[in-house]
Amino acid sequence: MKRLAIVADNALIVDAVRIGLRDREMFEFVGYMDPRKTSVKSLLDAAPDAVLVDDMDQSETAIRIIEELHELDPAIPIFVLIVRMQGGWLERAIDAGARGAISKSVNPVALATLMRAALNEHMAHAPASILSGESDRIETAAEHSTLTQREREILQLVAAGATNGDIARKLWVTEQTVKFHVSNIYRKLDVSNRTEACHYAHVNGLLAMKPPLSAAS
Repeated sequence: MKRLAIVADNALIVDAVRIGLRDREMFEFVGYMDPRKTSVKSLLDAAPDAVLVDDMDQSETAIRIIEELHELDPAIPIFVLIVRMQGGWLERAIDAGARGAISKSVNPVALATLMRAALNEHMAHAPASILSGESDRIETAAEHSTLTQREREILQLVAAGATNGDIARKLWVTEQTVKFHVSNIYRKLDVSNRTEACHYAHVNGLLAMKPPLSAAS
């Protein structure tokens, strides 16, 4: 189990992350830093294996904290929790020492899975992709819109951390039907497991594509 510390100036963000991690048994929550009250050094005293930094509305404070964390302990993985997965601020965060970014649109229960995959170096972001605009992101999503209505719906549930059984109960179908759709999703997105599917959808804007109303599978 990895030790995780969080930097945020909003207690609601911290609570959402803690709730998401609570039942995943992947991370132990070891510290919370409000930059208005606590120092970076005191956060590192908790010996976290990774630090999650809220973008705090893409503030200069968040950039400064990332720089300080990286300077004090260059080996510690730093991840940014951010609204927009591209742009100049994110580029600066990466330059300051952040290893990667996770969208705030991700369901908190999927956060642990994404972070574990990143820590295990099963996910990577090309720096150039950070600079791509929203139009590029939407275009990329459109290229993979061969996913059916039901497949997009299931992909969103997978990204939220739902099991095949959870999905089957929610959509009133059998687990075998869910497995069939998940297999098709893997094939169409050229991925091999749930973590890769979740990550692919996350960084390519597929989760932002609102699926039509549910229909029979």
